[in-house]
Amino acid sequence: MKFDFDWVDAFSDRAFGGNGCAVVHGGAGVPEDVCMAYVRETSLVECTFTGPSDSADLRVRYFLASREIPFAGHPTVATAVAARARGLIEDGPLTLETGAGIIQVEVSGTTVKMTQIAPVFGPTVPADIVAAVGSITASDIVAPPQVVSTGLPFCITVLKDRAALERLRLDVEALAAFGAHLAQPDLNMLEPFWVTLDGATAAGDTYSRLLLAPPSPAEDAFTGSATGAMAAYLWRHGLIDTPEVVAEQGHGMGRPGQAQVRVLGPRDAITGVEVSGQGVIVMSGTVDLPDAV
Repeated sequence: MKFDFDWVDAFSDRAFGGNGCAVVHGGAGVPEDVCMAYVRETSLVECTFTGPSDSADLRVRYFLASREIPFAGHPTVATAVAARARGLIEDGPLTLETGAGIIQVEVSGTTVKMTQIAPVFGPTVPADIVAAVGSITASDIVAPPQVVSTGLPFCITVLKDRAALERLRLDVEALAAFGAHLAQPDLNMLEPFWVTLDGATAAGDTYSRLLLAPPSPAEDAFTGSATGAMAAYLWRHGLIDTPEVVAEQGHGMGRPGQAQVRVLGPRDAITGVEVSGQGVIVMSGTVDLPDAV
């Protein structure tokens, strides 16, 4: 099975920044085990496989190396940028059918704005349980960690400073204990999303990290879905003065990424989160996928 693909660095205005994603055009019908094997082959965190939709302009399936997930942020930006470059879509509004529902997107050349769904605020987690996952102490955490989803759940965890963020080291056993506490032994992407209210650069309002367990790479360079959930959490709990922030991630990996974020609605009735970023195509070609692995 031959498909066109584009490798896009999302949430970056230059190659080798932000987070990479391979977009396989027309591959939404590829078997799941083949999709996951393709992600492992690329050594990326996620890849997308697109196809026609009866309910939206385009269907998008999102895959990690280990499973399919309902939605992801940087692959959404990558998919829209790749489709626009190939002339498959035009500038303007775009709807995507995803496992998390219909996602509204606005495309302008290499810039994509997605409107993530209204946040679902889940349980809080004791600070000591979350801190152990990152090999830091509970005193490094300055607000109650809470599971939040704008399409994909993460445990939003606010740290006191950049130094604490940079000290993070994943403890896989503590991650398993964290998952057991939430009755999610496979985590289902509930990992802590670590954030400090200080940008990586003077342009940023927040700086974040996401540490990952095998078979994924050790760290995600930019996490658009978690960024939306993070902004909703900060706005809801009064940790930011305005609903607009510039979010930064990936700088410590040498892959700086940035998103412009706007939380929609008042603190107690958020209706969605707009997350905007750019994307750069770094390679294109044809992939020949087997029927099975």
